[in-house]
Amino acid sequence: MSETEDMTMEQDSSPSPTVAPERRRGAFRRLYSGETQFDFVGRKKIWFTISILIIVGGIAAMGIRGLNLGIDFRGGSVWEVEAKNVTIDQVTTAVEKAGLTAPVVQQLGGRTISVQADLNNDTPAQRQATSAKVISALSDTANVPRNQVSTSTVGPTWGGEVTSRALWALLLFFVAVVIYISFRFEPKMALAAFIAMVHDLLVTLGIYAIFGFQITPDTVVAVLTILGYSLYDTVVVFDRVRDNARSFGASGRMTYSEMVNLSMNQTLARSINTSLVAILPVLAVLVVGAEILGATTLLNYGVALFVGLFAGAYSSIFIASPVLAILKEREQRWKAVAQRLEARGSRQVLTPTEAAQEGASQHRATTGTASGVIRPGSAAARIAAGAPVVGDAPRPRKTKKKKR
Repeated sequence: MSETEDMTMEQDSSPSPTVAPERRRGAFRRLYSGETQFDFVGRKKIWFTISILIIVGGIAAMGIRGLNLGIDFRGGSVWEVEAKNVTIDQVTTAVEKAGLTAPVVQQLGGRTISVQADLNNDTPAQRQATSAKVISALSDTANVPRNQVSTSTVGPTWGGEVTSRALWALLLFFVAVVIYISFRFEPKMALAAFIAMVHDLLVTLGIYAIFGFQITPDTVVAVLTILGYSLYDTVVVFDRVRDNARSFGASGRMTYSEMVNLSMNQTLARSINTSLVAILPVLAVLVVGAEILGATTLLNYGVALFVGLFAGAYSSIFIASPVLAILKEREQRWKAVAQRLEARGSRQVLTPTEAAQEGASQHRATTGTASGVIRPGSAAARIAAGAPVVGDAPRPRKTKKKKR
């Protein structure tokens, strides 16, 4: 056997190099690279069940314990003092001996103790005498001078007026939102957004009732704030759904539920980022400002923001869009699309990146110009999907000057 044949046999007998299998990308990497295909609409029963359990639990708590309304809503008197190494039971016993009936004693944050009681049925002289006894009892219990015990009184008329104005503000907000989205998008999107906001309100009230958090005017302001935040996130998702309806929906390639899933996957990274950016500062306010530094004025506002931001982020992702899909799938147009696709038996579920690349191909075929790689959610992706870009205006036509 020749040397050449020996070398050939040695090469053939040597083990072939093994190709390392491609590593599966993690969830966050697929999320931020536009490769997710999460079925939000298909799992709607899970999301609805979670919300129903929280809301029913909250309604039960409101029926049993009621809402812990602050002094500004129900009227009464409140005393506050900074106390070291004093328990709520000790303060409760002291103020009851001073003449208060069924007082509400809370630790607001840090070392501040708050005592609330309804003295509106007493005469002015009786209220003044009872308040003096309570101040003395708190001073002795907390071992502080009497001038360090702060007191304030709210009449029942003022409390009723604050409650009425808060309800009117909430009602006007809902009406304005429904009108805006009805004209900006369509009535069914307005209905889905309205249901999501009512969901946020019920979840927030339910959690307040379950844990006994106090509701103050700061809470009302915070609730309106988080409803606006939830609406903003919902409008962003609906805007993406409308853009996809103009491209993929117009061709009948997707059912409305599949189009909603694509839109949600396209905006999911943005929704998570904005929610974290909003929640982390509020958490810092609660932990550092209210608990460590004792800034009790931040507590009521911060708690409502923290609870509401979670509820708003949840509803904009898992409630508003599935509700919209349910409403739209009942239309005859989308029923026909679903039946036609079901008869074909083949479905193509696109990732955000695939949808953007397909939009770029359509853009090149339509305009004859290459647009390069289009990232999900970018302005180029909106152009490729056929959506108008805000700020674009028609170029002025050139006019020829007449010769003299």
